[in-house]
Order: sequence, then structure tokens, then C-alpha cells
Amino acid sequence: MDVLLISRCPPFPLYFGDRLIPYHLARQLSARHHHIDLVAFYTKPEDAADIPRYERFFRHIQLIREPSRGVLRYLWRLYGEHFFPGKAREAWSGEMWQTVQERIFSGRYDVIQLFGGIQVYEYREAVKAYANLIVPYESYSLYLEHELAQPTRRVPFVRRAELSMTRRYEKRMFSGFDQVVVVAQADADALHQINSALPISVIPNGVDTDYFTPNGQEPDEPALLFIGNYDYAPNVEAALQLARHIFPAVKLRVPQARLMLVGNAPPPVLQALASADIDVTGTVPDVRPYYEQALIFVSPLQSGAGIKNKILEAMAMQKAIVATPLSCDGIDLENEKHLLIVDTSEAIVKAIVRLIKDGALRQRIALASRQLIESRYTWQRVATQYETLYRTLADRKAGRI
Repeated sequence: MDVLLISRCPPFPLYFGDRLIPYHLARQLSARHHHIDLVAFYTKPEDAADIPRYERFFRHIQLIREPSRGVLRYLWRLYGEHFFPGKAREAWSGEMWQTVQERIFSGRYDVIQLFGGIQVYEYREAVKAYANLIVPYESYSLYLEHELAQPTRRVPFVRRAELSMTRRYEKRMFSGFDQVVVVAQADADALHQINSALPISVIPNGVDTDYFTPNGQEPDEPALLFIGNYDYAPNVEAALQLARHIFPAVKLRVPQARLMLVGNAPPPVLQALASADIDVTGTVPDVRPYYEQALIFVSPLQSGAGIKNKILEAMAMQKAIVATPLSCDGIDLENEKHLLIVDTSEAIVKAIVRLIKDGALRQRIALASRQLIESRYTWQRVATQYETLYRTLADRKAGRI
């Protein structure tokens, strides 16, 4: 099939979890001899330097600088007459509109996929003649709802106003697309509550099981691990909770325990927690050695939305996991079988200590996690689901079904 992918971001670097979908989906589909053209927004000058890392997956690549969109522009769009622009001069990015039109005029596409929400929805009218789908990754209103439920330094009125505007956008901006795809049922439910008419499918993320493969050996010391992109506020909150409250309580019961906080852009407040017992690494070239050093992966997330790639990767690396219910959204997990699911800091501490002391339980859970990944959460399986959806949408648009 010939596919045009209009993306809110380039497919690299992969420590930004939302980039996993365009990267691995293109990797899998190109291996199946589909032809994919990419037009994507970028925000950093170094984004162009990453093109060689994924160019083999695409027939054509074009990056376009993402425009700024302030609150006033959002409000003008929401209450103005051009919520769905019909021409380049009405769009936030006229350059992207023109580029999409040029790609469409240059060849016949079987399907056009838009990846993102507020960044790409406005090209609906430009692609409506073709089979199309939009993949917003997550419900941003659900993300804000979870954030509002947590203590915050921001003025509650400002956040509630943002949530109100986001709901208004999500009620309208996904309408008229042939299909809307999210990665977790919780996000699908949130969008359906806002607009029950949306044709929504759930296709979870996957894991590269060839890359994330365990060596089969447990570490000698009881090291705990949390991995995240710390440009994402929920990851910072979780890491601080883990380092300040959970880990000290574990340390009292297991004096030899240590903690690794791994990931991109740790803020100064997180870096300040580094000590002989707490390792704050920053960006690392390969996270697998840290998974191998860890006895237990801990995810105390209390806010956020979408599927948690860190959980999928930890499962693929055959790690025993302790996680909050929100950390498990989008993954068909069974408590006590694939991991231990707990919802308070005190319960997390007890679960960690339990796994440290019970090797048989730890190993049973770790093995079951890897088996679940292999059977249901590979990128090959994800690509097959998208491939099936593409064909269904193309056949429907052509009147074959």
C-alpha cells in the first residue's frame, strides 16, 4: 500500500515515547513492502541530523518547522469560523498544508494517517478524499484530569480552564475522520464521553522484543529502577515520590538496596537527590544495562494518560514490576501474575520488600510478563493491526465494502 504519514513529530529520538509509534510502525510496514511518505513537524535544529536513523523506512521525508500556537490563537480557532481550515492561509501552518497538497498531487495514496492531535487535526479537509485515520496517541483531557487530581503549584482555575478548552477541542477536532486510534481503552472511554459519535479503535504500543531481550541472570544486589523522559511532568513527580518517600522506607528494611533513576532531562530538583545510594543518570545511550542491573522495576505514576512504554519494556526485559493502577493503563495485566499492582506509597514499599525477599514469586512474575509481551505486545502484532485497519478503510472508501 501507499501511505502518507503526517506526523506531529519526527520518529526519533525514541526516549520521547510518542515517537515509538511512527518509528516502529514504519519499520515494520516498510519490511512488508509498503511505501510510506513522511511529512512531520520538528522543533529542534538537531532533528534534521537524526534523519539517517530512520530514512531507510520511508520513501520520502520532509520536516517542517512547527508553528507556535498561543492561548489566544487556540481561542480564536475554537470560536472562529475556520475550526477546520479549508485552505493554506487558514491553517496554523500554511507550509504543512501546501506540503500535504503537493504529496497528494504527486501520487495516489491508499490511506493517509495523521499522527498527533492539536498539531495535525486541521488537515482533515486536505485529506478527506482519501481513506484516513488520526492517531492522537492519548486523550489530553484525560491527562489533565489526572493532573488536576494531584497537588500542583499552578493556579487551579488556570488548569481547569485549560481542561475545559481541551474538552471542547477534543469534542470537535476528531470528528469527520474515518477512524480515530488511541493506545489505551481509558483514552478511548474519555474521548467517547466527550463525543460518543467518534469511530474509535484501540491499538496498543508494542516492544521490540529482539532489542529488549533479557540475559536470564538476576543481579546480586536489590537495585530498584525507574526510567522516564523527565521532560514529562508525571515522570518527575513519580521519580521524586520514589526517591523521597518510597526508597527511604525500603532502605530501612533492606539496607543494601539502591535506586536508579534513568532518563532524559532530569531537572535540578531530581539531580540534587543523587547520592551513594541513588543514581540519577540523565540520558543514556542504551537503557538495557540498567534493566539488567535492576532486581525490581518500580512505577509509582499517579498522573498521565496513554500507555506506559516503560512498563512494556520492563516486562520484555523480564523484570519483576511494582506499579500503580494508572501505570498499567492500556495493558491487559493481571495482578499477582504479571506484576504487583498497588496504589499508595506504603503499599508500594510493602510490595517491593515482598519481591526482594520472595525470589520464587519474583521470578514467576518476571517470566509471565515476558510471555505476555511475546504473545500480545510486539511491534509486529501492532503493525498487523494497523495494516488490517488500513485495508478496511481503503476498501470502505473505494466502496468495496
